[in-house]
Amino acid sequence: MKCPYCGHLGDKVVDSREGREGEVIRRRRECLECGRRFTSYERVDEIPYMVVKKDGRRERFERQKLIAGVLKACEKRPVKVAALERTADRVESLLQERPDKEMATAEIGQFVMQELRKLDKVAYVRFASVYRHFRDIGEFMSELEELLSTKEEP
Repeated sequence: MKCPYCGHLGDKVVDSREGREGEVIRRRRECLECGRRFTSYERVDEIPYMVVKKDGRRERFERQKLIAGVLKACEKRPVKVAALERTADRVESLLQERPDKEMATAEIGQFVMQELRKLDKVAYVRFASVYRHFRDIGEFMSELEELLSTKEEP
């Protein structure tokens, strides 16, 4: 840290305190050259995660929006909210692992459908019917037939 008084790069931390809600750390420093004290503030620089919509627009990733969509698909189904939270956690992990911190909504939807397929078949079909925009009943029926033909997982 450069001293604001003499420009020297050496200093020592005299006191550190956490700011409100732990978002900021306040540090009192003393310059090793001139002996004057000054204060620095540290905060984590957050890069927002982005989702790329079908039309190319980019929006901030909103965990609550994802959970709301999955909750709607699981309405009146025996699916625990904790399982849906874990799904949202995994989507966030996927975003965090990416160097560009963004993911297409199509990718997120595919991932959520895979997770729902393991959790509850009815919830999966509900989510897929909204997400995949079936053009006609034939497409919907072929999806159901494919779902019914797969072995039941324990």
